[in-house]
Order: sequence, then structure tokens, then C-alpha cells
Amino acid sequence: MPQSRYFVSRNKDDGTWTIKFEDEQFGPYHSQSEAMMFAIDAAQKLGQRGDRAEVCLMGLNGHFHPEWAYGRDKQGI
Repeated sequence: MPQSRYFVSRNKDDGTWTIKFEDEQFGPYHSQSEAMMFAIDAAQKLGQRGDRAEVCLMGLNGHFHPEWAYGRDKQGI
């Protein structure tokens, strides 16, 4: 089963945060925590439907890393 991934990243131009899922972009959000909250909520709903869902956060190095996955805590990723 393919995994649904939400990508949370910061806009370098204005410091806002966005969420990308498939071919859509959501936001802007004023903070990382606000964007993460919305991404995790959406991924949680997919997980409850039986889909594999994950939220990835862009790190300082520009690479995405898993931050949350349905059914696993951060330490389990």
C-alpha cells in the first residue's frame, strides 16, 4: 500500500510555513507548530481510514525527515 506524505516547509522569502500533499499546497501558516498541527490532523484522518500516512518536516539542511507517522510515535520512525 502506498504511503501518503505531507511535507511541511518554511518559505524563505517571508518566513511562513506551507504544507504540500500530492499536487496541492496549503497555507500559509504563521508558525511551524501551526503547520504541523494541520498536517498531523489531516494525516491522522487518512490513517483512521486505513491509509498509511506520514508528516515530513524540512530540516535546516533542506532535506525532509519523518516527524510523525500514523500508528507510530517519533521514536518509532
